[in-house]
Amino acid sequence: MQASAGLVAGSHNRNELVVIHGHEEHKPLKDLTGQVCEICGDEIGVTVAGDLFVACNECGFPVCRPCYEYERREGSQNCPQCKTRYKRLKGSPRVEGDDDEEDVDDIEHEFNIDDDQNKNNTIAEAMLQGKMSYGRGHEDDDNAQYPPVIAGRSKPVSGEFPISSQPHGEQTLSSLHKRVHPYSAHELGSGRWDEKKDGGWKERMDDWKMQQGNLGTEVDDSADPDMAMLDEARQPLSRKVPIASSKINPYRMVIVARLFILAIFLRYRIMNPVHDAFGLWLTSVICEIWFAFSWILDQFPKWFPIDRETYLDRLSLRYEREGEPNMLCPVDIFVSTVDPLKEPPLVTANTVLSILAMDYPVDKISCYISDDGASMLTFESLSETAEFARKWVPFCKKFTIEPRAPEMYFSDKIDYLKDKVQPTFVKERRAMKREYEEFKVRVNALVAKAIKVPAEGWIMQDGTPWPGNNTKDHPGMIQVFLGQSGGTDVEGNELPRLVYVSREKRPGFQHHKKAGAMNALVRVSAVLTNAPFMLNLDCDHYLNNSKAAREAMCFLMDPQIGRKVCYVQFPQRFDGIDRHDRYANRNTVFFDINMKGLDGIQGPVYVGTGCVFRRQALYGYDPPKGPKRPKMVSCDCCPCFGRRKKLPKYEKHGPGGDLENIQGYDDDKELLKSQMNFEKKFGQSAIFVTSTLMVDGGVPPSSSPASLLKEAIHVISCGYEDKTEWGLELGWIYGSITEDILTGFKMHCRGWRSIYCMPKRPAFKGSAPINLSDRLNQVLRWALGSVEIFFSRHSPVWYGYKGGNLKWLERLSYVNTTVYPFTSLPLLAYCTLPAVCLLTGKFIMPEISTLASLFFISLFLSIFTTGILELRWSGVSIEEWWRNEQFWVIGGVSAHLFAVVQGLLKILAGIDTNFTVTSKASDDEDFGELYAFKWTTLLIPPTTILIINMVGVVAGISDAINNGYQSWGPLFGKLFFAFWVIVHLYPFLKGLMGKQNRTPTIVVIWSILLASIFSLLWVRIDPFVLKTKGPDVKQCGLNC
Repeated sequence: MQASAGLVAGSHNRNELVVIHGHEEHKPLKDLTGQVCEICGDEIGVTVAGDLFVACNECGFPVCRPCYEYERREGSQNCPQCKTRYKRLKGSPRVEGDDDEEDVDDIEHEFNIDDDQNKNNTIAEAMLQGKMSYGRGHEDDDNAQYPPVIAGRSKPVSGEFPISSQPHGEQTLSSLHKRVHPYSAHELGSGRWDEKKDGGWKERMDDWKMQQGNLGTEVDDSADPDMAMLDEARQPLSRKVPIASSKINPYRMVIVARLFILAIFLRYRIMNPVHDAFGLWLTSVICEIWFAFSWILDQFPKWFPIDRETYLDRLSLRYEREGEPNMLCPVDIFVSTVDPLKEPPLVTANTVLSILAMDYPVDKISCYISDDGASMLTFESLSETAEFARKWVPFCKKFTIEPRAPEMYFSDKIDYLKDKVQPTFVKERRAMKREYEEFKVRVNALVAKAIKVPAEGWIMQDGTPWPGNNTKDHPGMIQVFLGQSGGTDVEGNELPRLVYVSREKRPGFQHHKKAGAMNALVRVSAVLTNAPFMLNLDCDHYLNNSKAAREAMCFLMDPQIGRKVCYVQFPQRFDGIDRHDRYANRNTVFFDINMKGLDGIQGPVYVGTGCVFRRQALYGYDPPKGPKRPKMVSCDCCPCFGRRKKLPKYEKHGPGGDLENIQGYDDDKELLKSQMNFEKKFGQSAIFVTSTLMVDGGVPPSSSPASLLKEAIHVISCGYEDKTEWGLELGWIYGSITEDILTGFKMHCRGWRSIYCMPKRPAFKGSAPINLSDRLNQVLRWALGSVEIFFSRHSPVWYGYKGGNLKWLERLSYVNTTVYPFTSLPLLAYCTLPAVCLLTGKFIMPEISTLASLFFISLFLSIFTTGILELRWSGVSIEEWWRNEQFWVIGGVSAHLFAVVQGLLKILAGIDTNFTVTSKASDDEDFGELYAFKWTTLLIPPTTILIINMVGVVAGISDAINNGYQSWGPLFGKLFFAFWVIVHLYPFLKGLMGKQNRTPTIVVIWSILLASIFSLLWVRIDPFVLKTKGPDVKQCGLNC
């Protein structure tokens, strides 16, 4: 791939392919000859002779003397413009590389150090290198006494030292003969090592382990730091951290006790009906049974919660050895966006910049941006982002700043000088902040320009019409902004790949929204880079931890557990939420309690963003299986067991032979080759089909960039998925607007497991809707997706039993994920019961005895204790837990209810109902969006419940005052019931009233009208009260 090669647009079905050149050309560095330094902005200054200071005699690029000295001492020692190495000027300290220069000045011998000290340092460095290179392989010739020193040291060190000339050196190095490779001729055991010098590191280590006891007198390994380092590299890259038994065991005992108490309570409720209010009693009992069932589905998947630890240092020791090629696996990163006016380009740009600056080898990162709206605004803002990345990425890596999204970095109110020791940091930070502000102005100008669309459509800079002017009918488009050619920063270092992708869209084709866009990115990335792992992010989720990819690799590249891991899910964390989190936007209970519990079973569910996938798992392959244990067979002594079976022969695996004999990917692929048509499964692209068989990733070396781009246009054509298994068995699964749940569920059903990774510094952070209306509409979309899954063929209630790979507690969790919206129906009825009881004077329970009161007290205590112990092992605060409980009621009687209705209409009647949202003005201050009100029909049910419960409280108290002291006793239970509803709906009431108590008239009118009609009808009909018969006229003789 070549950066800045032009925008490639075309349609495979129409046999069209156009390359648009000249729209976005690489912007060369400025060539200024003024008196201002182009690095720091200070004056250039003059020399002692009064001449203008010139750092580079080749191009004259203006640089002041402090920046020149800093670049020679700590930088690349090259001119930023012409890349020529800076020559040492008179008066400048000598640095490495100046020895070959012939110029001699007054401070030539300024940094000369005593020869003996240099000699000792040289020997020490050679010793260190000899220890570090142990087990690295055959790097030097047979006659070398000691291995060569890795290039790039601060001082040149020779690798050959005659031992006879250093008597103290021989004594120092003699203890290393056992560890340094190759061995000297007189060392014990050297012959065995010399015979295997051409072998791999693993073979030599296995041989050493087997002969450890036969080598004579051994040196204590604990005294050898090099051996300790090698042992550390062989250790697992992660480990499970079980919850302390003092925390988890009481929690489990209380759960069992609560289950027992709940059974007794329900038995009591069923066996003791209320005859004078039978309808109320029956409704309440049905609701309570459903709540108990819902609690079981939610509670028991949290039975085995665990934490995890990662060891990034071991990952580096194993896969990033000094002097050897970096062995970390490549990662393709997907960012999806649709409408730049709803998803601001500046937010997407910050996400992209944080990805490009992540702490990972640049040649192993490829960032793909999916523009599903084919917006020229997104394209142009991405072009500006690529240019700014040339300055931002080296700044981040030079000073190791966190986070690496510039908007968040410059706006964080933290001590940015902490742990910063470079003297130029403040100056460079100030210059970078100015560069970023200029970048923001350019992007904002693009946004302002894009608000008004020209009548003739958008025109590119070279006069070509923008191919995506019709967002529903346009060709596929691919632009490589940063890549192997042209993708360098201001210091000349390579940058990660940045690719713009907009899939083809034509009328009459089903495009499957986000799931279809993600599958298009899977295919494009497989053709262009084909990394074995993929990270997907929403456009508003930036990397808050630059080592997030390394955290995931500690699981995916772990030889012990990594082969069966389909994805690593990170928790979602959010910025810009008010301190009290009124509407539970952080969702801490789910991410810190439920997901930890699932991690102890078969792994967390996929939540749509912040997830690193194994590409082979998305392709529908089963996880690799280890060798099966031989079945038990009987001897011939007992005839009832039948004929003796022949034991299968199992050959011992040699070094490196494990993967060759494991029934894993290779067997699956051979089976697929012989039993099915690959084109029917993956589509009619030979290059893409070939990439699916490459477990370790990579692109065929014979492929040219032009042919790859042409094939990439092919795989994003709108008809590519027709008559294939995409969306059914491969990639992101279609059939629901919450495609993330379905995708993870399919992988777990195949036997894969997932991992939940919670690093101390949150890996990703995003934005969440903080006002009431937007939050309810977000929850509505999630709940509607769950209803769609429940009625689909992939419902966890009946799907996935064939292979038996899905553990039953994991299935309970998925069932709970799809049935929780239906809890809205009993919850709505239960929240209405208090008002009915207060208005009618009836209650849902009979008078209870002392023994029955113990059941109620025990139930409330068990509920309270379960919550406290859950908070104790999870670390969630009680305020976050309470906000979650409140929003469970708010969302249940509003968004979940509408999701059930809309889902039933869509499934049964084919009616697709949309609830629109109309925006209103918000306050221009901190968290002003919190008080922004947007009208939506979702607000009517909870508002009605609030009003009728408050009216019921007033009516109940008034009735008790009129009837005297004896009526206060039965009233307390009803009031407690009503206050439970009001307290849970209090955040909704607060959001409804707004900051200045402004509520739309339509909400008040509809709510009061419905509450009044309901109350009047209730008083008139009185359905739940048994009718009493009047006196018999024949017996009493009265003619009424």
